Amino acid sequence: MDRRHFVRNTALAFCVLPATIGIGGIAPRRVKADTMPEWLRTLVKQADKSIESLLTYQEKDPKSPDLGGLRDGFDLLNPHSTSALIQYGASGLFAPGSRYYRSKELLASMNLAALYLIKTQHSDGTIDLLSTNFHSTPDTGFLVKRLAMAYKMIEQSGTEGADQMLPNLKTFLIRGGDALSAGGIHTPNHRWVVSAALIKLNELWPNPKYVTRIEQWLGEHIDIDRDGQFNEKSTFIYSSLTDRLLITIGKGLQKPELFDAVRKNLDMTMYYVHPNAEIVTDASGRQDKAVVGTLENYYYPYRYFAIKDGNGQYAAMCRLIEQTAGPKMTGFIDYFLTDPSLWAELPAEKPVPVNYVKTFPNSGLVRVRRDKWDSTLIANNPVWFTFMKGNAVLQGVRFATSFFGKGQFQSEKINENGKEWVLTQKLDGPYYQPYPKESIAPDGDWEKMPRTFRPQSEVQVLETKVMIRETSGGMEIEVVTNGTERVPAALELIFRPGGTLKGVSKIENTKDAWLLKEATGSYELGGDTITFGPGLALHKNIALRGALPAMEAPTVFLTGFTPFKHVIRFS
Repeated sequence: MDRRHFVRNTALAFCVLPATIGIGGIAPRRVKADTMPEWLRTLVKQADKSIESLLTYQEKDPKSPDLGGLRDGFDLLNPHSTSALIQYGASGLFAPGSRYYRSKELLASMNLAALYLIKTQHSDGTIDLLSTNFHSTPDTGFLVKRLAMAYKMIEQSGTEGADQMLPNLKTFLIRGGDALSAGGIHTPNHRWVVSAALIKLNELWPNPKYVTRIEQWLGEHIDIDRDGQFNEKSTFIYSSLTDRLLITIGKGLQKPELFDAVRKNLDMTMYYVHPNAEIVTDASGRQDKAVVGTLENYYYPYRYFAIKDGNGQYAAMCRLIEQTAGPKMTGFIDYFLTDPSLWAELPAEKPVPVNYVKTFPNSGLVRVRRDKWDSTLIANNPVWFTFMKGNAVLQGVRFATSFFGKGQFQSEKINENGKEWVLTQKLDGPYYQPYPKESIAPDGDWEKMPRTFRPQSEVQVLETKVMIRETSGGMEIEVVTNGTERVPAALELIFRPGGTLKGVSKIENTKDAWLLKEATGSYELGGDTITFGPGLALHKNIALRGALPAMEAPTVFLTGFTPFKHVIRFS
């Protein structure tokens, strides 16, 4: 997940889900427990558990050079884990319903953490993400934006001793602001991370150089396509992050035009929801590709615009998130504590789409949903089909042949042809003639005689076409090949671990591989069942040369030879 995992067995979404939502330069007002809505009081109690856990990871030995730092799940002391204590701790000090409300003991631990952050901060104001990024402006931004929010809450909490802790935190933040005002980035969302962090600093200590740098990044425009998706197509992590950041920047600079991109992404995301309230991640260009993710990251932007716009569909999305991912919203408690406008009741709900066929050409994705089941078709991906029915999940279908070690099927495009979608691939396998005599390397070095200059012969060709159609109760796939014959082929049905397969035969000497020899198989999990078939099993060679290795999941294989022609149905 985003910015890696920092502490084991806690709900540390502050680091895991880095985002900042500000309140337009207005310092947080003192809150009363009896004025907070019940859902927020619940989050405060959950945040207490995270504070308690974080404290156990802090170095408390006064003789240690790492005094105040927090270890992560790999036993590494680092700025990210350390900042999490300040971020969560601020909510405890600030919220009257917390058992850490105005706790001098917690504040002392947070002060040690702030001193550790100063110690690990480079002279240029940056910090390191030990797993990959060093002297990193973007990672500094991830921390600064949340710590600036923490600063406000600590300042407004009335905790005794805060006036001694806050100058240390300010030192870290101001130095970080210098880095953010000049440093570079890696990825599209980093521009908005840096800009949102500078917004939060500018609310505390206005500085023209902060605004100048933000405007410079905004001059590149927002990277959103016609589908409503951002460049990284990272539906679980970075799309929702960008939504939250653009709200921060739009509010901080009074640029409501930035909200249009957020609304466009939120509208699109409603079509990326599986029936079990997981989010479609198959087309992501980042580390969340094909991961199992829920919708908690989107709660803030949906709630913000549900209330701001009176949008009933967004309100329904909020209710869905509360019901399916409520505890995971704890990582955004600072947003909710510092913006009481979010405490308002949601508008009346309106139905969200649950029955549709929707194409997203820029993402190479087609979504088919029929209430309780759905299917996703994916281009430019070796996993090009998924099927979900409640808890039962076919998380991927792949097809491969042993054609010259390059027969893993994937299609550049998904073409709609009447009532079916067509994916295609054409491969060739040439042999090579002797090298042109006049160009032969005198020393016989093979590398000096590239194949591009050798005449080709006996060229083999294999064309594969996959046709996908909706049926009365599900979907069907037809796979057809033409060209070279007698090439071993295998169709993989990859199911989510944890369920029960029936009607299939275990392949000996494998961990979790099965053959569907004939008739119909089934996969059941949590009371939901996917049926699939008919089968085909002409060989047991499932580790085809050039094919991707088997996934760590129960996998059913259908096997044959080219010319391969088979139809399999899912319901």
